[in-house]
Amino acid sequence: MKYTLTIALFLCCSIFAAAQQKPTELDKSPLDVSYYPVNYPLLKMNGKAKDQPVARVIYSRPLKSNRTIFGGIVKYGELWRLGANESTEFEVFKNIKMGGKTVGKGRYTLYCIPNETKWTIIVNKDNFSWGSFSYNSKKDLVRFDVPISKTTEVTEALTIYFEDATGGGANMVIMWDNVKASIPINL
Repeated sequence: MKYTLTIALFLCCSIFAAAQQKPTELDKSPLDVSYYPVNYPLLKMNGKAKDQPVARVIYSRPLKSNRTIFGGIVKYGELWRLGANESTEFEVFKNIKMGGKTVGKGRYTLYCIPNETKWTIIVNKDNFSWGSFSYNSKKDLVRFDVPISKTTEVTEALTIYFEDATGGGANMVIMWDNVKASIPINL
């Protein structure tokens, strides 16, 4: 009896130990967050933020890694999740105009259809999508085009950040490889 109980206990512990999930490895495309106003978290920590931020973008940062990005792994004329892994999340904390179109306070996903001279930016209402695999155009809130420019320096990791715009508002800047797009945001 004692021997059977010991074996049963050993088997249960072995099964439990084998069922434990191992921690995940470091992701090749790390997650990052950018805020507008620029450096909002630091402003908040230092007591200099009077209100909530205007906008926040949460995205994964794929690397160029000697690959051809635009026209290569990111196909021209095809939907791109504007990052890696989960769809890029865009949250606005007050109503804004983005690319001249109204985007109400809320949380959205961002997509892009890149072309050689312009990108079609898509703000979509589906907040629970991974990549662009379940993209549904019926959930698009707005679409608008922005011109792209070529940069002289290569940006290794996809980078999205906000910068103050001349005359007020901001630009959400997207850079990767030798391409840059600026999306105007106004209150």
